[in-house]
Amino acid sequence: MTGYGSSYAETAGKKITVELRSLNGKQTDINTRMPWYYKEKEIEIRSRISQGLKRGKADLTIYIDSMDEQNVPNLNEAAIKSYYNQLMDIAGQLYIENREQLLSIIMRLPETLKTERQTISEEEWDMISGLLDQAISNLDEYRLEEGKSMEADLKKRIGLIEKYLEEVPQYEDKRIERIKERIESSLQQLDNENIDMNRFEQEVLYYLEKLDINEEKVRLKKHCDYFTETIDDANANGKKLGFISQEIGREINTLGSKANDVHIQKIVIRMKDELEKVKEQVLNVL
Repeated sequence: MTGYGSSYAETAGKKITVELRSLNGKQTDINTRMPWYYKEKEIEIRSRISQGLKRGKADLTIYIDSMDEQNVPNLNEAAIKSYYNQLMDIAGQLYIENREQLLSIIMRLPETLKTERQTISEEEWDMISGLLDQAISNLDEYRLEEGKSMEADLKKRIGLIEKYLEEVPQYEDKRIERIKERIESSLQQLDNENIDMNRFEQEVLYYLEKLDINEEKVRLKKHCDYFTETIDDANANGKKLGFISQEIGREINTLGSKANDVHIQKIVIRMKDELEKVKEQVLNVL
């Protein structure tokens, strides 16, 4: 399920911002972007995120904005002078006259800036831990709000399938009559003097029993009810809803294959359309 959470705090020398984004996924997949001196805590950070999100893809970014002039890197004058002298010597040997860009070239070379090796203090780690927990909490709140909208949409789709199912009976009697008429019309085209009418009636009844859709209607209604009950269950999960939606699809398909009626087929198509939307949404449920 998609989500976003962030938190930030300021100390005397820096501003720390933690951002956490999530996308739906079957497995846990965590990507991190943070200052290199936080890497020693990466395993613990990943563990916290994994426990908080259960599953899915998560992107964590930790920004550090320095507000302390002491943390600004200093120029390494010795290295810059050495680079400059060497490049000037090479430029003279190669008769290069345009030397205005030498400084910009030098500043892209290694060791031109002196940076102190930074470490993460216990105080700073405690702050990061709190910010990470807050970001996870904010992300969960975001996902809960999205989940409420998703729940309403799923119930709406299942409700429409049930509504379409209620339209089926009005076409069943006419459907049976049309099937009988078709069979009788075909029979009249044959030499029916030697046809056993009793046996014929038995075969017609057997054929109509094969096309009976009452069992499919009952099962489809039960699956729809079970889907709604499962959504309302606090322990519901996306995998279970996915299984139920598969059973709903199986009954809809059987209903369509046995319908033998254009009106019922149209209803089946509308049911399938709603079910596809249900399946897409269920993929986002944890």
